[in-house]
Amino acid sequence: MAREPTPASSTEAKGGEEVPADIRSMTFERALADLEEIVRRLESGEVSLEESIATYTRGTQLKRHCEAKLEAAREQVERIELRHGAVTAVPVATD
Repeated sequence: MAREPTPASSTEAKGGEEVPADIRSMTFERALADLEEIVRRLESGEVSLEESIATYTRGTQLKRHCEAKLEAAREQVERIELRHGAVTAVPVATD
């Protein structure tokens, strides 16, 4: 049975926006750390308006990537819990 691609394996974020390859290859933890740094920089006011817009855009892409990774993990946990009514690990295809 063919699986539909999960958001974590998609090259597009919600709304059809292309997610850069460097973000797609990040772990959840790395993407979250980068997102936290972006929030810190934007809140500190240490970037110009133009840089703020580009930084905010990247932050949005990182947020979407993190959401997709969390959704994929949630689906994996559900598959583990629901297989034939027993707790069974089901192999999950990775990117």
